[in-house]
Amino acid sequence: MNGRDATRRRLFEATLRLATSRGLVGVTVDEIAAEAGVAKGTVYYNFGSKDGLVDALLRYGVDLLAERLRAGSERDDPVAGLESLVDAALEFIAEYPGFSQILVSEMWRTPGQWHETLTLLRARIVSIVRDQLQRLADAGRLPDGVRIPTAAAGLFGTLLVVALDWRVFQPERSRDDIRESVMLLVRGLARPDQ
Repeated sequence: MNGRDATRRRLFEATLRLATSRGLVGVTVDEIAAEAGVAKGTVYYNFGSKDGLVDALLRYGVDLLAERLRAGSERDDPVAGLESLVDAALEFIAEYPGFSQILVSEMWRTPGQWHETLTLLRARIVSIVRDQLQRLADAGRLPDGVRIPTAAAGLFGTLLVVALDWRVFQPERSRDDIRESVMLLVRGLARPDQ
């Protein structure tokens, strides 16, 4: 990682720490710079504005999530692939709770300041889930009538809400336990291997 990448990462992490408790709108560039231990001009040099920083932060986080979801879903058995995808999502949310909280709060803000960026990023993540559900359908493991685009959006939303509920209201539960709870729902949908 070069110096500029390291600085951008410090700014991302500072923004996440501050925004987790107050939301993105309530955080100023001065506060982000102070939290990151850099001059205010560093934010403008790297991102042009606070909006540019937030846009880059959202893209950065979704890139990390997408990479993990893809890696998690590369299993021969489509149900095992879906279980790995669910586990990868839960692991990401546990590791980056601030990002996940921001993603949920900004995604459903109508219309949010970063709605256009989030629409593109949501489509990217939902497409990974959709592809995994399509594998289930192609293997004859989804019931007839399941609309894969709707199911993919539903599973993505379920993962975000269940994971944040876990982190906020049930932190004593293990990730394995939460994954198993989500997978009980998914397995109920999937047909047995034929």
